[in-house]
Amino acid sequence: MKKCILFLVAGLCLSTNVFALDALKKTVAVFDFQNDSGWQGSTTLGQDFGTQLSDALVQSGKFIVLSRQDLVPVMAEQDMENSDRFAKSNAAATGKIIPAQLLVKGKITEFQQSTSGGGQGVSLYGLSINTSKSSAHVGLIIQLIDSTTGQIVDSKNVDGDIESSGTSLGYSGAVNFGSSDFKKLPVGKAVQMSIDKAVDYLADKTSEIPWSGKVILVKDGTIYINSGSNAGLQEGDTLTVAKVGEALVDPDTGMSLGSETKKLGQIKITEVDDKFSKAESVGTLSGDVDKGDLVSEK
Repeated sequence: MKKCILFLVAGLCLSTNVFALDALKKTVAVFDFQNDSGWQGSTTLGQDFGTQLSDALVQSGKFIVLSRQDLVPVMAEQDMENSDRFAKSNAAATGKIIPAQLLVKGKITEFQQSTSGGGQGVSLYGLSINTSKSSAHVGLIIQLIDSTTGQIVDSKNVDGDIESSGTSLGYSGAVNFGSSDFKKLPVGKAVQMSIDKAVDYLADKTSEIPWSGKVILVKDGTIYINSGSNAGLQEGDTLTVAKVGEALVDPDTGMSLGSETKKLGQIKITEVDDKFSKAESVGTLSGDVDKGDLVSEK
């Protein structure tokens, strides 16, 4: 009986640790979408989709989201503040932009709304009141890309289809994506449906990809890594630490193929801050841990 209880407790402890690691958040960077739908009602359609997807991923609570749309102004501000015109003590530090583990890119392949039957009332700023049947369809291709190799990890078609009848709002292309009016339109609902499907797909697919981080400092036997509670790490989590070897590059294409890694052993998280954690070795490591070494779930 005692043995059964011990096995049960051990199993619960193991499952708790596995659950914690499964909950680790991947860092993803979302890019503007490419508009291949042929719809020219807005020159910012691709950017609007990227913004909506970024917001939906943040709201899901399953990712650390970086917006590559904001990189240009951020880097411009850093360059300007680090010129001779600004006091160095107040200047934005360069080299602090967070690297992403995965990149999210997409294409808008279909974007349309059609109306049949009934009549149309007053139209103003792109909105009209219709007493007819409306349908909307939005099609997307979502690509998940390894930020190290540039390889497409996975790709999926997602879409949103909405039909409505009776009195409803119509659309002629002049409504802001973020407005409450747009969200009430059939095409706005179709956009939201496609974004929701994209989030579900990315959450499911990234759960199959091991989380990874890096060693940022080793001091007095304590190993500091570049992720903390923001990524879902918890005290007691066990990770693998490995030394990254020379980058492997295809001589014909120049494409990075990754690099060899040498497993050093395991480390256990002893203290968790918001954006970093402290760890200690578990048993004897096969080599010294240095800044830049890789830590992962494996």
